[in-house]
Amino acid sequence: MSPSSRPAAPATSLPRTLARILLGLALLGAGTGHLTVARQEFRAQVPAWMPLPDDAVVLGSGVVEIVLGAALVLLPRHRVLLGWLAAAFFVAVFPGNVSQYLTRTDAFGLDTDRARVVRLLFQPLLVLWALWSTGAWRAWRRSRRAQSSRSA
Repeated sequence: MSPSSRPAAPATSLPRTLARILLGLALLGAGTGHLTVARQEFRAQVPAWMPLPDDAVVLGSGVVEIVLGAALVLLPRHRVLLGWLAAAFFVAVFPGNVSQYLTRTDAFGLDTDRARVVRLLFQPLLVLWALWSTGAWRAWRRSRRAQSSRSA
């Protein structure tokens, strides 16, 4: 299938587009921090049970964040898939936030249990942000409705 014959991405709103681009920029910034100035802070969030070296986890997750962030900004045609991938990434790194709370590890100014709990509560919001801003959740709901109407 040639690029010109591909179906257009579903329409989106300006608020969703701006939220998707903002999320992409945030991921680019965080990913860059993983590889540079915040590398040590991110290492503090890697759970002790992780079977890989802390630095490898930080570098790998930083690269993933940069790729996801750039894709969210530059590839709007693929935003639904990217929304699911970003949401999955946020779920995948959640154990690091739980570990930081359970081990009472200070990083990024999270130096109290209360601050670490607030950080835990923020993670689901990132998942929702990824799914809403890309239209991924809406596309999934539409496909479910279409499937149920075909089977009825």
